[in-house]
Amino acid sequence: MAAAAGLYLLSIWLIEYDKDFQAVAATRLPPPVLAAHVSLAGGGLVLWIYYLFYDNDDLGWISAGAVCAAAVLGVVMANRWLSVYRAKRASIRLDRIAVRPLGAVAVLDRPAQHQEGPPERNFPLPVVIAHGAFAAATLTLVLLSVSGGG
Repeated sequence: MAAAAGLYLLSIWLIEYDKDFQAVAATRLPPPVLAAHVSLAGGGLVLWIYYLFYDNDDLGWISAGAVCAAAVLGVVMANRWLSVYRAKRASIRLDRIAVRPLGAVAVLDRPAQHQEGPPERNFPLPVVIAHGAFAAATLTLVLLSVSGGG
């Protein structure tokens, strides 16, 4: 589930990423960091599956290291994405609220204009939360299985 949610987020980022547009709204998730996160997480998951089939302790510890490194990069990217998410929420609120001359607040019934920003601005919050939660569960299972606690 963590991999599925992660691939969904990656597909959004790849669809939205435009190298020429990055001069105006640079991504907060640099491509090398994103590629390292995906590679470490995917590789760690594959190694963990091999560890489960072949019961090779070396594979287990290598997979645990890869998954832990992917988790560190994931937390870093989540923190960087959070500022993008907050900026988008603030922009939406400003688009929906107008101040009348007498100081009363009215909600406008006009559609929000196209918001320019980094490619990760369109990540759905529930998917990001699900990805993190399933990744934390995966990390826990990996560490428990290689340490002999599972």
